Amino acid sequence: MKRTNTFEVVPQSTEDEELLRRLLDASAALWNEINYERHESFADPDADVFDISEYRGRYGGVLGASTVQQVERKNREAWRSFLALKKKGEAAGKPGFWGNREDGRELRTFIRNTSYSVQWGEYSRLEVLVGSDLKDEFGLGARERLRLEVRGEPNWPEYDKQGRLEVFYDDERDRFRAFQPVTIDSSRLASPLADETAALDVGANNIVAATTSTGKQLLYGGRDLFDRFRETTREIARLQSKLHEGRYSSNRIRRLYRRRTKRRDHAQDALARDLMERLHAEGVSTVYVGALTDVLEASWSVRANAKTHNFWAFRRFVDRLACTAEEFGITVEVRSEAWTSRECPNCGSTDRTTRHKDTLTCECGFDGHADLTASETFLRRHSDTAVSRPMARPVRFEWDDHEWSESPRSLRPKEARTNPQVASVGGR
Repeated sequence: MKRTNTFEVVPQSTEDEELLRRLLDASAALWNEINYERHESFADPDADVFDISEYRGRYGGVLGASTVQQVERKNREAWRSFLALKKKGEAAGKPGFWGNREDGRELRTFIRNTSYSVQWGEYSRLEVLVGSDLKDEFGLGARERLRLEVRGEPNWPEYDKQGRLEVFYDDERDRFRAFQPVTIDSSRLASPLADETAALDVGANNIVAATTSTGKQLLYGGRDLFDRFRETTREIARLQSKLHEGRYSSNRIRRLYRRRTKRRDHAQDALARDLMERLHAEGVSTVYVGALTDVLEASWSVRANAKTHNFWAFRRFVDRLACTAEEFGITVEVRSEAWTSRECPNCGSTDRTTRHKDTLTCECGFDGHADLTASETFLRRHSDTAVSRPMARPVRFEWDDHEWSESPRSLRPKEARTNPQVASVGGR
């Protein structure tokens, strides 16, 4: 089973930082050269994009032969993915470049699994291989590696095998970071505490509305995150309109794209972990997530679901949910959620309901939260176990750029369950 350790990398001196920057910059230059050659080959119908020049002689002295190989392999993987998507008619664009020296390159490299080592403990450290030219210039011995301090607690300090290490400079946070893929034994994962079920309604304004068979409801809001996403998108469009003819991007635009994606991914990843921890504590063993394909074809909320696809990167988010759920022994199943967003839980009607913002109303008198009602309907439709009546009010969560915390609008679970005067979310 594959997982990833993420940690901060800290040079121990100005010389070490300069060496690391040189290593990452040379990798970016190598990527750009390989990528340019493949762009040229792609434009030539008689050429093969995978038939490229030999770069070890030019870059091996700085990067080391194994790192040259890994950068080329990563670029090859990007092109294979592009060509596969192009064949399906889904490709968005050819693999991009990592900037230039004038505007600033995207500093990044890939280290083969046998060319680095990580030691965890009180003084955690990372050692990576560098080329002989850099060793001579910075006074490293023939068998010595660049040693860097590691900060951060790994999710998986014990593993069976490590994969290709990715080291990069995070310009938004002004620090070096690393991703270490690892393979672990499934016996180290948690097991469900019971056999309860849950259903998730993944949406646009509220990222996730969850209902469990125990009657718990959780709501993760996303309006503030979307507003910031939209502001960044507008700024990107403004900067693009000012580019000289023939130019399509700039270093600043690329930084904004990266910042927008990182901000979204960080919120999604934190949500997935917070949600699965809570569902595991609730005894959930199976989670149902709606497939949006049939909804996009049949539902009145096409605009909202398109927003879910474009802004929240629905497929990536579901993959992250499934990956995190696996750590807790929870199974994620994608099921049809067609009409759940407009079905009245009281009378079952789908043509007499009206949705306005977060509210779903029906001519029969029903009045409830649209996304939470959809998750409850979704759960009752697919769950084989009995579903308890939801608590009086859901637990709401808001994102503060670091973690998901309970909103002051939420009633405490005990208060919600014991106050007979509080109407249920579904208004029943």
